[in-house]
Order: sequence, then structure tokens, then C-alpha cells
Amino acid sequence: MTALPTETAEAARQRARKSSFYRAMAILPREKRDAMFEIYSFCRAVDDIADGGGSRAEKRAGLDRWRRDIEALYAGRSPGLAFGLVAPLRRFGFLREDFLSVIDGMQMDVDADIVAPDASLLDLYCDRVASAVGRLSVRIFGLPETEGIALAHHLGRALQLTNILRDIDEDAGVGRLYLPRENFLAAGIVDLTPSSIVALPDLEAVCAPLMAQAKKHFDQADALMAPRPRDEIRAPKIMFLAYSAIWRRLSARGFARPREKIKMPKMALLGAVLAYGIF
Repeated sequence: MTALPTETAEAARQRARKSSFYRAMAILPREKRDAMFEIYSFCRAVDDIADGGGSRAEKRAGLDRWRRDIEALYAGRSPGLAFGLVAPLRRFGFLREDFLSVIDGMQMDVDADIVAPDASLLDLYCDRVASAVGRLSVRIFGLPETEGIALAHHLGRALQLTNILRDIDEDAGVGRLYLPRENFLAAGIVDLTPSSIVALPDLEAVCAPLMAQAKKHFDQADALMAPRPRDEIRAPKIMFLAYSAIWRRLSARGFARPREKIKMPKMALLGAVLAYGIF
């Protein structure tokens, strides 16, 4: 359901409580926390449009409304659905292009079911739906421009690739397949119908290169956070640790059928919060 223009930071917080990102946001100081909840609320709203009911035309119309309201927000006009972003924008100076990139990423899922994209298209998708959110977030965290953009690039891709690897069967159930085309061709697989792919006895050869790619992004994100002051990297470090734990579970489980669903490891998330959430 699309967020209403009068949604407050508290309402955004309530929407966020079921998200794995909640604990990472909740440890921030109030002004930053409220800004992050508004960013989350925006992302949740456009994602709900892309993945919700309705025709493709109705979904495009919903995303177009958000585009118009983001444009209005930056033009100083009545921001409509983007009402909650007025104060955070004034305080943190988000770039309009990053909001529009998130919407464009959702548009990719609306225009057609993504099935075995080539590597460059997959990377563009990851940039729009994950790293663009990171670019918005690092302005709140307070990282310097260069380091913040680099962290958003690597951590966003690490998290999104991990999600893709975790959700193969779930995505196939709605006709989507985000694993890159090149990996299938290298494994000699030519029938790329999602239902056929998930019926194969083992996808290890297809998934292993993407696992390695995600690991490189995790490593580069970790290296970028290492020298930064603790206050700047509390929230991204919590997500790094939680999703690294998911990656390790995927690595241990493998990709042969049946694939047990990997959930957010509660103890790993708790440990991350205890390590980085205490001021």
C-alpha cells in the first residue's frame, strides 16, 4: 500500500518494525533515525507498488506519481506523497537522482518480469534498488562524500546479491529469475524458464560465481568501514554483519534441491546490535 502524504516518522517506524533493517535504524540519534524511517517509508511504498496487485499500467501510474512528487519536492512545490521527506531533505541534502533511481529500479520489475538478465543489466538493477538507497542513507550516517558513495556501491550490491541468492525459489514462483544469463550459459543451461531452473537438481555452478561476487563486495565494504569513526558506520555495520551471516549460511547450505529457506539469523543480528548499537 502506498504511504500517505501525511505519514509521520512514527508511522514510518511502525512500517519498518517488520524489516530486518529496523534494528540498524533504531540505534541512530533521533533526527537521523526519523530521516532513515522516512527513507524506508519511501522505499517500502514504491516497492509495494511494484510487487503489489494491479495491472502493469496501474503500477506505472503509481510510480509516475512518486516521480512527480519527488520532482515537486525539489522544486519547492507541494510534495504530495513525498511530504515526509521535506525536513530530512533540508537537513541532509539528498540528491534527487538517487530517489529517481530507486523508482527506476522498481520500474524495471513493473515493465517486465526480469528473467536471467545479462551481467550489466543485473548490476544496473542492483545499483538502482540497493546502492541508490545506500547513497541516500550514507548522507544521514555522516560519511564523507567519496567514502559514502563507495560504501553504498559495495554494501548495496553485497546485500542485494545475497537477497537474490537467498530468494531464488520465491522469485521463480512469481516468474522472476535474477541470476545472470552468463552464469547459465557457462553451465550449459539454455532453458531459462524460472520454473525449469528451480526444478534442476543443483544450481551450484550457476550460483557460485555470484556468491564470490557478493563476497568481494562484502570485503570491499568492510575495508571502507574499517578506518571510519564508529558513529558513522554503526548502522551499515549492523547490516553488513547480519547479511554476512546470511551469506555464510547460503555457502554452507549450497544450492542443491531441496533448498531450505535461509532467514535472517537472529543471534547474528542481536550480536551486531550489541557490538555496534551501544553508544
